[in-house]
Amino acid sequence: MKNFFIRTTILVGIISNAFAADLDTARIDQLTGLKGKMNDKEGVYRVTFPRDDVKVVVDGWKMSPFMGLGTWAAFTKGAHTEAMVMGDTVLFEDEVNVAMSAALDNGLSVTALHNHFFFDQPKVFFMHIEGEGTAEKLASAVKKVYDTTKAIRGSSAKPAESFSVEGQPSLPEKNSITAAPLNEILGVQGESKDGVVKFTIGRPAKMHDVNIDKDMGVNTWAAFAGSDDNAVVDGDFAVTEDELQPVLRSLLMEKINIVAIHQHMTHEEPRIMFFHYWGRGRAKDLASAIKGGFIVGGLLKVTSPLRP
Repeated sequence: MKNFFIRTTILVGIISNAFAADLDTARIDQLTGLKGKMNDKEGVYRVTFPRDDVKVVVDGWKMSPFMGLGTWAAFTKGAHTEAMVMGDTVLFEDEVNVAMSAALDNGLSVTALHNHFFFDQPKVFFMHIEGEGTAEKLASAVKKVYDTTKAIRGSSAKPAESFSVEGQPSLPEKNSITAAPLNEILGVQGESKDGVVKFTIGRPAKMHDVNIDKDMGVNTWAAFAGSDDNAVVDGDFAVTEDELQPVLRSLLMEKINIVAIHQHMTHEEPRIMFFHYWGRGRAKDLASAIKGGFIVGGLLKVTSPLRP
C-alpha cells in the first residue's frame, strides 16, 4: 500500500510537470506584466497583484490588501484547448462595466459579480472570469482587463460616487413614465404604479421536482422611473448559463450598467443565473436596450405580439 501511494504521488507529479511544461509561463509573465508562481502539484500557473492603489476602509478600519483585495488569474492546461484561465478581479464601482466589456470583447466569460464586505468605503466588487484558448490569447485578454482599471485610476485616483455624468439633469422627484410606448416596444403589458412602470416575464424551471416560474422568483423584470425624457431603469435577468454571456454583451453594448451577477437558488433545473442592471436615458431608448436583452435571452421573439 505504501508503494502504491508513492507511485501515485510520483505519477501526479509527472502529470503536473507535463501540464506546466505546456504553459509558456515566461510569455504569460510578459503579456500580463506580472510575475507568476507555479503550483507544480496542481499544474497551475497563477499571477496576482494587490489593489493597493486605493485605500479601502471596512467598518471604519483601513484594510490591508492581503486581507482579500488581491486580483488574480490562474492558468492551467485545457481539456479541449491549449489552456484554461480562471480569475477574480478586484474592482471599484466606476471600473466594473469597462472591465467587464474588456473581458467579453476579448473572449473571456464573466461568471460572477458580487461584493465581499459591508460598510466598505469605497465600495469594492469582485468580478470572476474564465476562458479557454491559447495561453497567449488568454494572457493578453487578462492584461486588457487589468489595463482598464489602470486607465480609470490614472485619470482619477478616487473612485466615482455616481453613474451621473457632468451636465446630466437630476432625476425628477415625481415619477411620470408613460406605459403605452414601452408596452409597444417590449411587446409585454407592464404594470403601473405611482408613475413607475414594471415588466415581468417568468421562466419555467424545476426545483426539488417542483415546477417553479414567475411568482416563485424565476423571472426577468425591468422597472422604469423618472420621466419619459429623463428616466432610469433597473431590473434583473434570469438566464441559463449559455445565455449569460450574450445577454451581458447585449446590454453593455447599449450602455446598460451591470451591477451584480449571481445565483438565487440551488438544485434548480436548468441552472439559472441572475444579473442585475441599472441604466439612465430616455425611457424609449432604455426599453429598446432591454428588449435586445429579452430577445437574445429567448424571452421574446423579434416580432412578439403584445401579451395581455
